[in-house]
Amino acid sequence: MVKRIEVRVPVRVDLAGGWTDVQPFASEFGGEVVNFTIDKYIKFSMEKDEQGKKKVEYRSDVPTGSGLGTSGAMNVGLIATIAGKNKTPEDIAELAFKFEELLENKGGRQDQWASANGGFNHLLFIGDQVEPLPFEPMRSSKNWLHKHFIILYSGIEHNSGALHEEVWKKYNDGDESVLEGLHIIRKAARMMANGLQQDRREIVVESLREVCKGVDMLDLRIHAPFYSKLKPLIDSKKIMGWKALGAGGGGSVGLLCAPNSKEMVIKELERFGWVNINWNYDDLGIVIDEK
Repeated sequence: MVKRIEVRVPVRVDLAGGWTDVQPFASEFGGEVVNFTIDKYIKFSMEKDEQGKKKVEYRSDVPTGSGLGTSGAMNVGLIATIAGKNKTPEDIAELAFKFEELLENKGGRQDQWASANGGFNHLLFIGDQVEPLPFEPMRSSKNWLHKHFIILYSGIEHNSGALHEEVWKKYNDGDESVLEGLHIIRKAARMMANGLQQDRREIVVESLREVCKGVDMLDLRIHAPFYSKLKPLIDSKKIMGWKALGAGGGGSVGLLCAPNSKEMVIKELERFGWVNINWNYDDLGIVIDEK
């Protein structure tokens, strides 16, 4: 008799702090990230026959390279499918991260922890340890964010590994701009957490602006594919804050729109072939169904 396991894991949106979860910064200063998962999933199925042969298949709701942590989610899903029995979400997240290390993929741990646990996360990264902080945004904050925050996939392929390699080379060479940028991004994560927990929307906006400032200090190529198309909308104050999702240089952007501007912003950017990703919150993380 064939046994079947189905696994679903969500992708994440990095609101603030991404880059600081990566070594060596996480060991030398400690990283801090605020993110949340959405109802776009990597879905795995595994069939095991009577001879013990396994067949694993997967599909994704979003393109790889979208900047939504798809590779991390994919590896969380793979580990959960083939070896997730009796393991905690944190165990699975760490195994998925270690697997990516074996593949020599440079990155941090936020993607795996978000996909494994789901919901909103405020995470500290201290060396190789991940410390979740108590974090529950106000319902009004979540409603406001869902109403005004849009995710647009640019269709521009990016190579996060190449960007990571260049940024961390500059960091290891003692580049003061990169170091300062990382500290700005880390502080912006704490601002984001405070803004969402207190329903202080002006703090959320300021956090996104600080993230952009810090990211530009890491490498201008991170925002370069997006900026010329977004600048008129920023200047007209139809976009209050924005950020590249993931390592940038392509993939997706997250845009916080001014009231009554959302549909106009989407329409304007769809002219460039960008695709709006309709989303809602995911609160479950890994879901495993054995049949």
